[in-house]
Amino acid sequence: MPREYRRAHRGKSVAQGAERGLAPRARSTALWGQSAPLPEPAKQEVTYTRHKPKKAHPGRASLPEHLPVEEIVLEPQGVDTAGLECIGQEVTDTLDYRPGKLVIIRRIRPKYARPEADGSTTVLVADLPSRSIDKGIPEPGLLAELCVAKYVDHLPFYRQIKRFERDHGWVVHKATVGDWFAATCSLLEPLYQQLLRTVVDSDYLQVDESTIKVLASEKKGKAHLGYQWVYRDPDSGLVLFDYRKGRGVHGVMERLADFAGYLQTDGYKAYETYLRKHPQVTGVSCLAHIRRKFFEAREQHPRLAELALAAIGFLYHVEAHCRKRGRSAAERLALRRRVSRPVYEALLDWAEYEQKNNLSSGAIGKALKYARDQLPRLSPCFRDGRLEVDNNLIENSIRPLALGRKNYLFAGSHEGARRAAMLYSFFASCQRLEVNPRAWLRDILERIPDHPVNRLDELLPHRWAEAPAEVSTQ
Repeated sequence: MPREYRRAHRGKSVAQGAERGLAPRARSTALWGQSAPLPEPAKQEVTYTRHKPKKAHPGRASLPEHLPVEEIVLEPQGVDTAGLECIGQEVTDTLDYRPGKLVIIRRIRPKYARPEADGSTTVLVADLPSRSIDKGIPEPGLLAELCVAKYVDHLPFYRQIKRFERDHGWVVHKATVGDWFAATCSLLEPLYQQLLRTVVDSDYLQVDESTIKVLASEKKGKAHLGYQWVYRDPDSGLVLFDYRKGRGVHGVMERLADFAGYLQTDGYKAYETYLRKHPQVTGVSCLAHIRRKFFEAREQHPRLAELALAAIGFLYHVEAHCRKRGRSAAERLALRRRVSRPVYEALLDWAEYEQKNNLSSGAIGKALKYARDQLPRLSPCFRDGRLEVDNNLIENSIRPLALGRKNYLFAGSHEGARRAAMLYSFFASCQRLEVNPRAWLRDILERIPDHPVNRLDELLPHRWAEAPAEVSTQ
């Protein structure tokens, strides 16, 4: 059909509909036997506020009957019960964890009636031993498993709860586990403060920082970005995580206000500010960060980058030789002075010369400027053989934090981030000292309720590793 005919025909049909008083849409409605469209009803917007009721705590769940039970009979101490009438017993059930299984610990305390001279009767019953959580059912082994699984194996509590239900048929509410964890951290708080004092009392520290997201934020819909500042004492092997809300210099200023000695850091400006205000502290730079800058500049300027990387590689070769042969600090210092120092001084002179003649704002320019500023601070390594040439060991201690971020994503509050810092401190120290974190924490939770406050240093991982207590590992 010709295009002109279709246009004419279509125009004619519309005109005929208009003659009948029908627009195209109204005409279509009329064909179905309907009158003109009805007017839409007026709309009124109604709003109200509903108070959401708080969920009541479900209370303590009963322990599964199918779990194995270990019974412990506690007799009154210092009392001869021979010939006394047993009038009943007190039964206290708690829950313990042994690798791969849950065990109910049932402490049975017989009650005895002892007649007195005045005709009265005295009831004798043994005292319960001190527990990690007063009147709580978790034993130290269970609390240690919950903490190690979260901060070493990176399993959030809700996953552990599902695992207990799936593998052992034990149902526990997440609020209960949260309360147990808070109580455990309160019990360990004095030991954390002792760790803090021990680390800061050192005369050589390595420092770095890493982020942690916290839900408690002033901006609606956004998480707060907090920081875990990490301090490592290479002499003792202890590691301290210190949570701060920001990355400003006030954190290191407060924590290291009374520190004196060597402080090994990267080139972050907060450390530069701290060092300027604390002349009793000698800054030591990190060779790994210097190397990283040149590694990133290889594509832009391979000749200069490869020259620097070759010299840095030689310095690392000497360090690796000392570790492999188990050289002492004095032996390592002598080897550095004889073999490494000429290469180090040549690298320092080369970086200063090249930086003056290379004002590039690209990767090679940044690498040369960073090397010129940071290489002079490696000179203390040629005066003290204890000093490391880089901060790699402390960065290794931060890795569990990075893995944890991928699993539980964030801390619920600033207090939660601080509790995480406490557990990361203990477990990172155990890792550096090759101490079993579960065995250590279980033993500490058994001993710390009755341990003298003035001897808390005996419970720190480096002292515990020297003379570990006999811990049940069944």
